Amino acid sequence: MQPDLGQIIPIVKRIAQEELLPLFACCTRNYKDDGSIITEADLACHQRLQQELSEPWPDIGYLSEENSSQEQLALLRQHREALWVVDPLDGSNNFASGIPYFCLSIALVNQEGPLLAVVYDPIRDECFSAQSQKGASINDQPLQVPQNAPALKQSLLLANIERLPERLREGLALNPPYGSIRHFGASALDWCWLAYGRGQLSLHAGQNFWDYAAGLLIFTEAGGQCCSFDQKEVFHFGLKPRSVIAAGAVKRYREWRDVVSSHLV
Repeated sequence: MQPDLGQIIPIVKRIAQEELLPLFACCTRNYKDDGSIITEADLACHQRLQQELSEPWPDIGYLSEENSSQEQLALLRQHREALWVVDPLDGSNNFASGIPYFCLSIALVNQEGPLLAVVYDPIRDECFSAQSQKGASINDQPLQVPQNAPALKQSLLLANIERLPERLREGLALNPPYGSIRHFGASALDWCWLAYGRGQLSLHAGQNFWDYAAGLLIFTEAGGQCCSFDQKEVFHFGLKPRSVIAAGAVKRYREWRDVVSSHLV
């Protein structure tokens, strides 16, 4: 039997509250080979989630950011029909530094796309969720992207400019088509904030599978629009990082996509 949101949300909230919040701003930190930070909270949450998801659903694979790349590749080969894609702590640097912008992100996917998703922010007690073709919610209330967005020139962009291709980065810097820009440091939560209207535009050049799998479903089920830099679907059943052009309002998305694409030609 496939899990549903009513089963997953309580697990995610309980684990985040028990494994993340007690260590917020007071955890030990280390660094991976790629220079990214990892804390004891990442590992504790990873292990607890794997245990609590594997027991009731042993046939569903568990792919976490904290697995080795060899383990991740093996899971992708073995579990094309049902796979958890998990970031046990998105925003580890914020978490370790005492910055209250982080979340636990989990999606159930198959090779066609995400099936259900939960992104939980334990600081604000905000639980974003979605199920394919059934809409998105925040704390069990329907979630829809606002369509009365400001003009492009007054819009707020959520982006990590450092990761953009040089030509695109320079083009946007010389003549910014947006109003202002923010980079908060937790990609999964950025998707949800965009869905909620806390920002109107998004741009990212290096989202990993666990960065976007849950947030993408929540955002699109809330009515958001997105594509990759080559104007294809963002979702890809694999480990290759994905680029993202996104906006909440349909009209704003078309304008934003065209502006970004003009700097990629």
